[in-house]
Amino acid sequence: MYYLGIDLGGTNIAAGVVDAENRIVARAKRKTAVPCTPQEICEQLAQTAEEALRRAGLLLDDLPYIGVGTPGLVNRESGVVEFSNNLFFKNLELQKLLSERLRKKVILENDANAAAFGEYQSGALRGTRNGIAITLGTGIGSGILIDGKIYSGSNYAGGEFGHTVIVANGRPCTCGRRGCWEAYASATGLIVETREAMKSDRNSLLWKIAGSLEKVDGKTAFDAMRAGDKTGTKVVDQYLLYLACGLTNCINIFQPDVLCIGGGISNEGDFLLNPLRRAIAAENYARNAKKQTKLCLAQLGNDAGILGAALLGLE
Repeated sequence: MYYLGIDLGGTNIAAGVVDAENRIVARAKRKTAVPCTPQEICEQLAQTAEEALRRAGLLLDDLPYIGVGTPGLVNRESGVVEFSNNLFFKNLELQKLLSERLRKKVILENDANAAAFGEYQSGALRGTRNGIAITLGTGIGSGILIDGKIYSGSNYAGGEFGHTVIVANGRPCTCGRRGCWEAYASATGLIVETREAMKSDRNSLLWKIAGSLEKVDGKTAFDAMRAGDKTGTKVVDQYLLYLACGLTNCINIFQPDVLCIGGGISNEGDFLLNPLRRAIAAENYARNAKKQTKLCLAQLGNDAGILGAALLGLE
């Protein structure tokens, strides 16, 4: 048995063919061209899926369905992406359009939920009863598994930890609120903090490491910290404070067996995990419980979304 999963992102569309042992045996990728019409985004997805199938030497008839993970509020019952602030979708009938284009059953899910399900099937959440996957990227993606099932609330909009407020009346967020965790603890939030620090300290190593404000990325502040730069260290410390605040909120609400962190910033490894573990241990409401949530890195990287989408039919 083979499955096909599509991970729709704001930058790239990635598709993969997955075998019965949860291995990705063929891939295809293309840049996401948005904003665009519903038909155009559907065509981009279809062509990426077809390319992955060609590389696997398979036909659509060899698949039971096609799974798609997409950013935004995804109504799995209707197959409609009701809202996606980063992809400019509003009430997009993606399941219907893609199913008609490919003449195949399509299962739709939020991309962060799909990634969490991928980690549950073959990654850091495997073998857990209850788990949470947090992805630190352009925004903050979050997926919740309860008793092995994706939790999405009564209206399929649940689990959006990135849009819980940690600073009242704080920075504007693309969702329309102010002070969202995503605005502070995403890679974008870290870049904003780093640039502001560079503007206030022209002698910081941040300038030498990045070269310019335009070239700042999620590693810049961490690299400066490791080089002993005081301003870079201050940026990282503040970022970790914001990140730990949101993670502790997640744990205090759900007390999962495992909470894994993915996305580009997770590549910082122990420089990220060790201070987070200390901060969470101090603020976790259940700090005296015998069983504590395990905080670890996600294992599947960018494959989590593809794998999770491909296996949605097994949920």
